[in-house]
Amino acid sequence: MKVAIYCRLSEEDKNKQFETDDSNSIQNQKAMLLQYCMEHKWEVYNIYSDDDYTGADRKRPEFNRLLKDAERHKFDIVLCKNQSRFTRELELVEKYIHGLFPLWGIRFVSVVDNADTANKGNKKSRQINGLVNEWYLEDMSENIRSVLTNRRQNGFHIGAFALYGYKKDPDQKGHLIIDEEAAAVVREVFTLFSQGYGKTAIARMLNDRGIPNPTEYKRLHGLRYQQPKMKNSKLWKYFAISDMLINEIYIGNMVQGRYGSVSYKTKQNKPRPKSEWYIVEGTHEPIIDRALWDKVQMMIAQRAKPFSVGTIGLFAKKVRCANCGYIMRSSKNKEKHYLQCSNRHVSKDSCIGSFISVDKLEQMVINELNRLSNEYLNKEELERNIEFHGDLKAQRNSILSNVTTYEKRSAELSKYIRELYMDKVKGVISDSDYAEMSKDFSYDRDRLEHLINDGQKRILEIEKKMKISEDHRELIESYTNLKHLNREIVDILIDYISVGKRIPGTRDIPIEIHWNF
Repeated sequence: MKVAIYCRLSEEDKNKQFETDDSNSIQNQKAMLLQYCMEHKWEVYNIYSDDDYTGADRKRPEFNRLLKDAERHKFDIVLCKNQSRFTRELELVEKYIHGLFPLWGIRFVSVVDNADTANKGNKKSRQINGLVNEWYLEDMSENIRSVLTNRRQNGFHIGAFALYGYKKDPDQKGHLIIDEEAAAVVREVFTLFSQGYGKTAIARMLNDRGIPNPTEYKRLHGLRYQQPKMKNSKLWKYFAISDMLINEIYIGNMVQGRYGSVSYKTKQNKPRPKSEWYIVEGTHEPIIDRALWDKVQMMIAQRAKPFSVGTIGLFAKKVRCANCGYIMRSSKNKEKHYLQCSNRHVSKDSCIGSFISVDKLEQMVINELNRLSNEYLNKEELERNIEFHGDLKAQRNSILSNVTTYEKRSAELSKYIRELYMDKVKGVISDSDYAEMSKDFSYDRDRLEHLINDGQKRILEIEKKMKISEDHRELIESYTNLKHLNREIVDILIDYISVGKRIPGTRDIPIEIHWNF
């Protein structure tokens, strides 16, 4: 019997001399499991080891390699120290240990808690172990959450990065101290705005003087920072100024918890309402005095305009400059609405400055959408698509039939190999006869497995084409012969639109529509 040994360590390992070394705990797991294999006269196929990963992490590299090899039946047994080393999620226990492993002919064994899928009598105990491990994950998450909540409520900074203008106090954990070089820029931004300068104008002034934006400043000073996703990441932008002017951390208040995790099973976060933020006053030295802060907040309130659900917001956050990738902002002139790339206003020669009226863009989108619908819903074209859809279905059914036949034959060959092995153990056949016969069976089984994998991939590709064809037709049928767009239609149909510079000597503006279908 071929065995795959799986080891995992979740805690930060302090016993490593080098990062590439296995931890002592991992070494102990390996030694225990190798000894167990020797006692049961099992052959070790491979050792899969994940160090510094939690049992709830589904992206463990060796764990996923183990699952791929199990599906290809490269071994007969998965051996772990205990079930929680394999996973702490009850969902994965049911999916793999009780679901797919038996289908793949894989036995699961864990030494310490005596889990063994060959013993049907202890299935309930395995499920109980999975449930206990699930509770452990949830309890651990709640404990961590309560500790972090307590620290937030007491005004301790727990973030990975200090806000621009501050740095982490090396002598007091959770405390911020002023970074005077950056703080001087923060004071200047507040002062300029209080003197009547706009946010874009302030950004341009800073860029013209070569002052690095917060991300670039941290990079240059060797501080931790979040990797930017957009081009021109070294420049100050409108939104960086806007966010700075309303952040209470600059008046000495600790503001945290703006985002919260969706679940302890995922790292995904979502915005939280301001009523759920943790705001503690007077936790650190302010950069901005209260009088200046109050003046700036009053000016922001006076300038604020209510959000319009009309044409102004029709393409909000959906249109990007083709040159720099920056989201184009709306503007209004003589009752007409326009979209422009404000990146040209924040720095000299930073962008070509794409510009288009909302009315023109709306008409271009409608024309393209109607062209697609007319072309797609052409009777002959539609009949060809339906016929093509039918051909795909026939291809899928044919391949599925072949795959089923291959799987049945592969299972028979696996059974023959196991029976041969038992005959060898009982002395019915010699070792040499077993080696020769099992080699032929194994070769045929491997060949069939390749055919099965290829067939399954082709089935998935065909089903994807069928779904795209069906979804495409239904979607276009819902939005034909449009005269005007609304925000709902834009959200459903359009991922984003790229707008280029007007072609010299013409009124043509190149656009590229990235549809959601």
